[in-house]
Amino acid sequence: MKKLIAAVALAAGAAVALAGCSGSGTGSSSSSHVDLTFWHGYTEADGKVLDQIVDDFNKSQKNITIKTTTKTWAVIGDTLLPALSAKKGPDIVALPAENLPVYASKGAFAKLDDFYASDSIKSANLNPRAVEMEKVDGSYFGVPTGFVPLSVIYNKGLFEKAGITTFPTTWDEWVADAKKLTVDENGDGTPEQYGLALPDHATVGNGVWASLFYGNGGDIVKSGKSVVDSAANVETLKFWSNAVTTGHISPTGLDGVASDKLFSSGKAAMEIGGPWMAGVAADAKIDWGIAGIPAGPKEQAASAIGISAAVTAQADSTKQAAAKKFFDYFFTKEVATKWSLGSGWPPLRTDIPASDVSSNPVVAALTAISGTARPLLPGVANSVDVLSAVDEATQKSLAGGDPSDLLSAASTKVTQALSK
Repeated sequence: MKKLIAAVALAAGAAVALAGCSGSGTGSSSSSHVDLTFWHGYTEADGKVLDQIVDDFNKSQKNITIKTTTKTWAVIGDTLLPALSAKKGPDIVALPAENLPVYASKGAFAKLDDFYASDSIKSANLNPRAVEMEKVDGSYFGVPTGFVPLSVIYNKGLFEKAGITTFPTTWDEWVADAKKLTVDENGDGTPEQYGLALPDHATVGNGVWASLFYGNGGDIVKSGKSVVDSAANVETLKFWSNAVTTGHISPTGLDGVASDKLFSSGKAAMEIGGPWMAGVAADAKIDWGIAGIPAGPKEQAASAIGISAAVTAQADSTKQAAAKKFFDYFFTKEVATKWSLGSGWPPLRTDIPASDVSSNPVVAALTAISGTARPLLPGVANSVDVLSAVDEATQKSLAGGDPSDLLSAASTKVTQALSK
């Protein structure tokens, strides 16, 4: 996703032409029938389900036809702004939620404040945390199509072998169990099996450390200002640095990819990851379980991975109204349940219980912990530089650096990033 944001930055020059696109938002079509184009990056089975939902919507009424085009998220990032500048872009586009503020700040998307004020959406019981990630500078520019908390995937066989019968619920229990699950058979100081694969940089969605900061009452950015050097975050980084460097529960120097490999090879009993890790574990013949990230001293919380759908500024008022009708359909309870089961992510409506999606055990498990999810840096356009500064601090801390000094330096960089 970092590469995707970088690609957006390179395409920034194309944004100059978007002013012309924005002006079209007040126009109207002379035809009673409205045709919409919809780009999305759901390239697996989830994409087929989304395309079927769109087809069902088309058949449910006679006035709107939506045509979907599947591209990779990277291709969407590379081509969206140039396409909009040439007035050949989509009317609706789905994209990683952290990119929404980037495009919104360039005038690429239409505001959706009136959509969220409608009675149908007010009654749809949308996850308020998911909706929060759609707001930029006080206005809504997208709707959530995916919102899933990071969770802990664990190896049930290794837990059983270590005599652990229940998953830990607090940090202290988590570290204690991780130590029981760490095995150094030959006593050479390098375990053959680790209790936890804890990446210290380039983590999944860069949300692992945000999740840990949240658990102790910390944050990265609050009210547009850096708070990454808070006393709570310093305490968090000290706690986990000590658990890794002294307790040896995880190797140091891991990035997200190496963390995935350590778990899937059976050399780590636990990992913080996304829902796709269940499939990876199953392919590796691991008897897996999914649990919420254990509660820190202040709360149980997890950074969420999100996908947003936006209406582009090239769509005139008639097309914008048609897109909103599709969003209304998408968030009906029946369709929201179908999409959850098909995408493998928790329902976007809070009134759909885990029992309604129990046919998919991954979705059911994630639905049970979805209340812990929080959007990562909502509304922050320059999130890549913010998270890079945090990355540097966490990696150096687990290598023996001073957490207080490192987070202080990170805060300076975060402040600079926010001012750009």
